Amino acid sequence: MKGIFNSYLKKQDGKLIHTKTGEEAKYKEFVNSVDEGTVVDVFMEVNTGTGTLAQLAKVHKCIRVLASDIGYTFDEIKLLVKDRAGLVTRRSVKDKEYMDWKSFGNCSSEELNLAIQACIEIGDEVGSNLR
Repeated sequence: MKGIFNSYLKKQDGKLIHTKTGEEAKYKEFVNSVDEGTVVDVFMEVNTGTGTLAQLAKVHKCIRVLASDIGYTFDEIKLLVKDRAGLVTRRSVKDKEYMDWKSFGNCSSEELNLAIQACIEIGDEVGSNLR
């Protein structure tokens, strides 16, 4: 998508570096696609990824149960849960809206609790007991 770049960086030797191979090339491509004088909106958040494996397992199990109970795919329910839990960033670029969903693996314990709660609420609405 032109006009959007998303990456994960880590601090190493006093600098922020890309954590995935190829992300630096995508960043350079993004910079080259921006017209001279254009203002670029940047949002950065420190992510410690302190969610527990038990929380990750719980949220994934809840999503699987919901998907099975109501006939949607795992990925469809996962995006619905992330949206309801506030794990999505919406932004508009030239009258188009784009969404970026945060990975559960990069969520804090509090964010995973919000996702689990979102699953429970969706379950209550559709008659699926996830308590």
